[in-house]
Amino acid sequence: MPTFAQALRCRVCGATRPLEAAYVCEECFGPLEIWYDYDAIAATISRETIAQGPHTLWRYRPLLPVLHEESRVVDIGTGCTPLLHAERLGERLGLRRLYIKNDAVNPSYSFKDRAVSVATTAARDLGFDTLACASTGNLANSVAAHAARAGMRAVVFIPADLEPNKILASAVYRPTIVAVDGTYDDVNRLAALVAEAYGWAFVNVNLRPFYAEGAKTLAFETAEQLGWHAPDHIIAPMASGALLCKLAKGFRELARVGLIEEKPVRVSGAQALGCSPIVAAYEAGTDQVTPQKPNTIAKSLAIGAPADGPFAIHEIRSSNGAAVAVTDEEIIEAIFLLAETEGIFTETAGGVTVAGLKRLAEQGRIDPDETVVVYITGNGLKTPDVLAGRFEVVQTAPTLSALEQALGTTAYATV
Repeated sequence: MPTFAQALRCRVCGATRPLEAAYVCEECFGPLEIWYDYDAIAATISRETIAQGPHTLWRYRPLLPVLHEESRVVDIGTGCTPLLHAERLGERLGLRRLYIKNDAVNPSYSFKDRAVSVATTAARDLGFDTLACASTGNLANSVAAHAARAGMRAVVFIPADLEPNKILASAVYRPTIVAVDGTYDDVNRLAALVAEAYGWAFVNVNLRPFYAEGAKTLAFETAEQLGWHAPDHIIAPMASGALLCKLAKGFRELARVGLIEEKPVRVSGAQALGCSPIVAAYEAGTDQVTPQKPNTIAKSLAIGAPADGPFAIHEIRSSNGAAVAVTDEEIIEAIFLLAETEGIFTETAGGVTVAGLKRLAEQGRIDPDETVVVYITGNGLKTPDVLAGRFEVVQTAPTLSALEQALGTTAYATV
């Protein structure tokens, strides 16, 4: 299959350079992204060719940065995750056309599998033998899994206080795990130094332009699952801000190559109050993001110096979206709310997103008749500790009378 990725292009000044392991513009030090031959894609891709592709994110291969026609993609079965009409949650919030895109069911149980599948494919094509990352947990899980699939060495850098379940979910693939004393931002700074010194393929450092492209397949799937229509409004969690930006880009790309009709999509983002530098800048009316020291249970979103913060603010403002920050207590309440209404158990990042949705709905900032899609990015079994002591268990002897006494009523025993 032909490849349509043309170059790396600066998101600030527009300067280009070849497709290689690089992430900073040599002209202005702005971030780089992939540039495509969209006219050639439009002449090649169609809804029919996509439907004939694999039941993974690679059904959208012409819109992804594959370096060679003969490239073998690293695919562990990521993508084509459910888009569910959230009728019970929507009824609770007064939203008639609310949908949940549940990316917690990917192979390593988070949306990071999308980005890492694309980055690992590029890493192998570029000749790397070691795959690495700086991570708050989910990315480390995915890098370890994809490196195993690709036959590459894996080294993952994490904060030393990361949730034990997320460490285990990486360790099972036998990577080298480096626990760094400090915040994620400390981990990320060390990763940048290691990438330069050792020449490893850091998916979210020197391969960041490739890595970031994987997230836009969430937008591709959303449109396809809505009958090749873009939604009116999307709500996503924000850590670096990259996911929100790539969702917006994904809908624009589909329109550009003729797969959907062009329409405005409102873009809103949510952060935990204990690490909300993007929301703080948005509320202050600026695009200058001031770093914060994280202090929240939503560790997967705890990036105090978000690289894509200014770009995320631009997407929110230009689309008439919104940005909200929610408390840890709201996050926990939202985890339970999503579970009890729609049967989806999300990690704390999803709690942030649902709490943000609830806040926006209560403030009247979501039209009840908008088609709204909320992105759930990780599985709740990764962060179960936050719910400890938040539920009750009825204990009883193995007799009907004991059960009735424990329940305090016989209503449950009647037919």
